[in-house]
Amino acid sequence: MKVLITGGAGFIGSHLSERLIAEGHAVSVLDDLSTGRRENLAGLAGSNRFRLIEGSVLDAELVQGLVDDADVIFHLAAAVGVKLIMDEPSKSILTNINGTENVLKAALKDKKLTFIASTSEVYGKATKFPFAEDDDLTIGATRNLRWSYASAKQLDEFLTLAYVREVGLPAVVLRFFNTTGPRQTGRYGMVLPNFVQSALDGRPLLVHGTGEQTRCFGHVADVVEALVRLMQTPAARGEVFNVANDQEISIRGLAEEVIAATGSRSEIRLIPYSDVYPPGFEDMARRLPDVSKLERAIGFRPRRPLSEIIRDIIAEKRASMAA
Repeated sequence: MKVLITGGAGFIGSHLSERLIAEGHAVSVLDDLSTGRRENLAGLAGSNRFRLIEGSVLDAELVQGLVDDADVIFHLAAAVGVKLIMDEPSKSILTNINGTENVLKAALKDKKLTFIASTSEVYGKATKFPFAEDDDLTIGATRNLRWSYASAKQLDEFLTLAYVREVGLPAVVLRFFNTTGPRQTGRYGMVLPNFVQSALDGRPLLVHGTGEQTRCFGHVADVVEALVRLMQTPAARGEVFNVANDQEISIRGLAEEVIAATGSRSEIRLIPYSDVYPPGFEDMARRLPDVSKLERAIGFRPRRPLSEIIRDIIAEKRASMAA
């Protein structure tokens, strides 16, 4: 099978590329390398079933040609990370909406199987836990630009499901929750790689706010397993799925686990949100997914413990520091 992965030089995309190549598929990656890295795909450089096209999902003509040549599309390219969204909100909105529109329009021509990456951010300030796919979504005020990413991704979902209903496009929406693991960069505010690097360097672990806010972290290998199974499950088409681990931990608790796992003597330092982000930032206290729908559909749910995720990131960081 021929698979196109937009954003495939990124964190999740590179792991998915490796898995699909290992299973005998041909993979084309489209990435503008703004947040993705060639190094993430170094292990595939010698494969005759892999190619990297440096370009943007905003190039509709390029996207159409690549989609025409593929059997399946994973649209993972996006402007991601809270820091990036807050620093460049207009660019992030346009990249996320227009990029998805280009991919979906290209897929319509021959009704290609298409997976659209969304995010747990779409649940916004919802207070019903755990978050289920058909729950109402509660987004904050527009003056809080933190919610612009969630709103853009909601539009991506609406457009995808509109094409599913109107023309029968075989598409699946994927709501990712804090996927992490090797190759994830802390450059755009991703918390776990930042914590690990700080602990290894002996620097303070900077916890925003009170640190009592909770999140669930899923190993990228589990997420890739879920994506591959969804690709092989016709009944998943036209549906929305939380793709996540549901083991919950506070951010302060996460910092404590990282310090213990690294044997670091780093301190934990609480930092007000106003010292980190520009005006217009708002956080949510809790983000807990219901993953029962995913498990019913594919017979699998991410379960790798946080300790294993932390261990894998520490090993990668230490290897990089020793090189």
